[in-house]
This record gives sequence, C-alpha cells and structure tokens, in this order.
Amino acid sequence: SITATGTLQALKTVAVGTQVSGTIQKIHVDFNDKVSRGQILAELDKTALQASLDNARASLDEAKSQVSYQKASYTRTHALYTKELLSKAEYELAEFNLQRAESALKNAESNYERAAINLSYATIYSPIDGVVLNRAVDEGQTVAASFNTPTLFSIANNLTHMQVEAKVDEADIGLVQTGQYVVFTVDAFPDLEFDGTVTQIRFEPVIVSNVVTYTVIIEAENPNLQLMPGMTANIEVFVQKAENTLFIPYKAMRFKPNQSVLDLYYEQFPEAKMTSAQQKTHNTTNTVWVKNNNSIQEVEVTTGINNGVDIEVLKGLDKDDQVIVNMSITEKKSKQSNSSTTSPFMPQRGRRR
Repeated sequence: SITATGTLQALKTVAVGTQVSGTIQKIHVDFNDKVSRGQILAELDKTALQASLDNARASLDEAKSQVSYQKASYTRTHALYTKELLSKAEYELAEFNLQRAESALKNAESNYERAAINLSYATIYSPIDGVVLNRAVDEGQTVAASFNTPTLFSIANNLTHMQVEAKVDEADIGLVQTGQYVVFTVDAFPDLEFDGTVTQIRFEPVIVSNVVTYTVIIEAENPNLQLMPGMTANIEVFVQKAENTLFIPYKAMRFKPNQSVLDLYYEQFPEAKMTSAQQKTHNTTNTVWVKNNNSIQEVEVTTGINNGVDIEVLKGLDKDDQVIVNMSITEKKSKQSNSSTTSPFMPQRGRRR
C-alpha cells in the first residue's frame, strides 16, 4: 500500500451568483439548509429593473404604432405611385420610413426581452438539489455584476457521497490505478476508518517547491454525514489485494535466533531436536521459525504481498502453526524454588484474513 494526504470535498459544488446588480432585498435560505432545484434562494430589489421593463414596454408599444402608421402610409404612397401621381423619390421615402420603423420595432422588442430577463435575474433560484454550504451575502447588501459574477451561495449536491482529492508523490503514482480500494481517516474521528475507491488519476502535475505530486480522486460513502468538506484525510491506497489468505507478522520473517540463545534453549530442553532443515545456516532467505511443542523448526515459506505489518504466506505454513517473533530464556531455578520455567517464545499463530 501507499500513503498520502488529501482534502474532502463534495462531488459537485455549484457557485450561485447574480447576473444583475442591485440590493439584496430578501434571503430565503441559510447555511446547511437543504434546497431543491428551482427553489428561491434570494431576491434583489426589483424597483429599478421593473422601471426599465415598463420603459421598454412603452418603447415597444410606440414602435408598433410607428410600424402601423408607416405601413398605411406606404400603402397609400404605393397606390398613388403606380398611378404616376407621385414621384419615385416620394415612393422610396415612404418605403425607407417603413423599413426604419420595422427595424426600430425589432430593436424595441429586443430591449423589452432584455429588460424582462434582467427582471427575472432579480430572483435567485437553486440550480440543483443539495445543501447550502456557504452564504456570502446578507439582506441589504449591494452586489455589483460587472465583469465577474459575484457568488452569493455555494451549494453541494449530495453530502452522503463525498470525494477525497489526494496528492500522491510521483514515486508512487505509477502504482495507483482506478478501482483500487482505499482506507482513510480524518482528525475529527481518529478511531474510525472510512472506505473509498480510486475513481480518477489526473495527468496534470502539481509542483510545489520542486516536489511533484499528482491528484488522485477517491470517492467514499458518507451516510452518517460524519465527513465534512474541507477535512484532511490521511489515506492508504491498497495497490495489491489478497483475500482468504494466510498471513503472519512481518517481523517473523526477520527473526533469527542467535547461537547463544539456541545453546541455552537446548540445555533447558535437551529433548528438542533439530531437523535437517534447521541445521542449515540460519540466514536462509524466506524462512520462519515455528514452535512445535518443546522444539523449534526453521521452515521455508513462499510469501506474497505485505503491508509492512503482515505478510502473506502462500506455501509452507498451516493455519495453526505458531511462528516465533521473539525468543527469551529464563534460567531454571532449583527444585526447592516454587518458580517455574517461562516459555522461551512469544509465538503468534498464522492468521487468515
């Protein structure tokens, strides 16, 4: 496995802003409120926007009247022109005035639509179902929408399903793949472990002080809402996985009894016999020492993956074998003493995941 740190985030966070300037007249939601798509979040003062709409409507009505008048004028002029009672210049002037009135009507319709849209922008709606993470304004506050849209609310779509944005060192990123199992903890609940899955490995590097990391996205369930956005996660990515397998403490692989301990052990337990395998040099690779009643035996094993604490045993041991991780000797007392000989071992049985 590899370790890294990251930050918890909602899967989707939407910044809700306003496209018109004005004064916040009413706020309908607060922090942590659940909202539905289309629900009203806030309202701006509509006085100026309503006046602009009324003005645009009046201009539109005037433009419609002008078109009606110019159409009637053009019809009369065209009739007289066909009878050669008017000059061509008078006819072309009537035609020009009609076209100009029609253009003015289109412009007035556009202005009216824009004014109506701006008025609708004064009511701020939620674009998604979710929870209000942040409210950046208060009633009476003035917001200005110029080049940048001011953010009024931040809404997370679903806090029961979170993601961790982890930074993985470039030396480890080659081991990470989508779908791998992840366990992580947070400082708020140090005794709890949360499960997750790697869902994305981003190609863009993050370089800070010449240290290169890559962003790995991990999704995790949060049914009890214990995880909150912004929490620091200490993650462990399992790059290999083994199920229903025998494993032993990794330190059992490093244990090698020294000769003085063995000599003292044989002195106390002369019935202990060494098999031919134990008469080999004691630094044989991939071997462990196993306790068998009052004898010890060096056993060759085939190992698999490890997590630095335990190691998988593929061949060489059975579940009930007791592997030695430490050995100590307590000398025999006289027969008059009530003390008994202590066990020379701290054995641990092989365990199965």
